[in-house]
Amino acid sequence: MKPDQIHEAIRILRKESRHWRSPTVSQVKTNERDPFRILLSTVLSLRTKDDTTGPAAERLFALASSPTEMLKVGRASIERAIYPVGFYRVKAATILNISGILVERYGSKVPADLEELLKLKGVGRKTANLVITMGFGKPGICVDTHVHRICNRWGYVSTKTPLQTEIDLRRRLPRAYWIPFNYLLVSFGQNICRPVSPFCSRCPLFHLCDRNSVISWR
Repeated sequence: MKPDQIHEAIRILRKESRHWRSPTVSQVKTNERDPFRILLSTVLSLRTKDDTTGPAAERLFALASSPTEMLKVGRASIERAIYPVGFYRVKAATILNISGILVERYGSKVPADLEELLKLKGVGRKTANLVITMGFGKPGICVDTHVHRICNRWGYVSTKTPLQTEIDLRRRLPRAYWIPFNYLLVSFGQNICRPVSPFCSRCPLFHLCDRNSVISWR
């Protein structure tokens, strides 16, 4: 994909994504733009399928909707609520740790700053950028496995790690696309551009894609 073709790619993805299932964290935003809910939903989603993450998040927020309330719930109750997400015991401890820090250091508010978010235990760049973009509507580029894989598959970047992809995208991706970029590529990656044997035969971006590292496709 040539650099100037990104405009056509985004236009097509915006149109086609209406027919695809939305990622779980994006559904949280649709219901309510709450940085705390988005933060914890993203923590739950790590190494967990959306079909599991969504119901787990609903059960969790039925117990508590703020850091102060979450601290009153207790670890055992949180574990029961979020099971069977991956590493649910570790994530329950992380949820309590994050809630405690938010209460003690940030007045029970999620910070709207990338570097401050990265200070929270269990929060990496993917999670922090999602909170920045979806929770606060501020420019940021969230790079997960889908974004990293697809951008390299397109030939839009040539990088080895998600961090390198984020740095490269911050340099070349038009700022107007920063916020919706993760949602569009995650939806595209889950529905069409799969990690193994992607659906190239029905891909709306087939004519733009270099298909780097694609060994077999459908």
